Amino acid sequence: MKTDIKFKFLFISMLLLWSISTYAQPKVTSVDKQSLSEEIVYEGNIQLALQWKDKEGQHLLLTTETGIYRNETFAHENDGQDAQLFAYHYLITNGHAVLKWRVNDFIKDCPVDIEASFIKNTTKVTDLNKDGISEIWLMYKLVCHGDVSPLDMKIIMYEAMQKHAMRGQNKIKMSPTETMGGTYTFDQAFTQAPAVFRTYATSLWAKHITGK
Repeated sequence: MKTDIKFKFLFISMLLLWSISTYAQPKVTSVDKQSLSEEIVYEGNIQLALQWKDKEGQHLLLTTETGIYRNETFAHENDGQDAQLFAYHYLITNGHAVLKWRVNDFIKDCPVDIEASFIKNTTKVTDLNKDGISEIWLMYKLVCHGDVSPLDMKIIMYEAMQKHAMRGQNKIKMSPTETMGGTYTFDQAFTQAPAVFRTYATSLWAKHITGK
């Protein structure tokens, strides 16, 4: 009898540890874009398609970019061009994809060098506060300039439906002893969030401070 109780206790403990570990480290896998259902609607060209599970269910994340083009829905005062990027977060419920949120940012009517793109290897899925709800991280840059000035960079993080934003510029080297840019600010959601979120965000920013 005592052996059975000990076995049940050990089994429950192992199951609990497995659950915590699973939520703390979401297992993220790539999705073949050719396999996406017709319910998955997006603009631009897919850069990443990722899926994972947490206690909310099965998730799908898409990041897309349009590249440089002319969007006729934008107002154009100059003979400039446009570029957009998007991120889509779907929750798969009862076999159907439900859009939870969408990120869209852009440069419009730019007559000089232009870019709107995600920074490589910065799209991440974490559970830093170990509550079983994933955090989704996006980092990207926006460029419209004809000189060597800093470009705009942003980190957008979602936990469930709560958006967090970190905005600033990349750092460029002006001379062997002088740099420009590299600063950032947190929005209110980030400043009120657990410190572990800001620590991760500043680490990600420092790693990609040059915009690469």
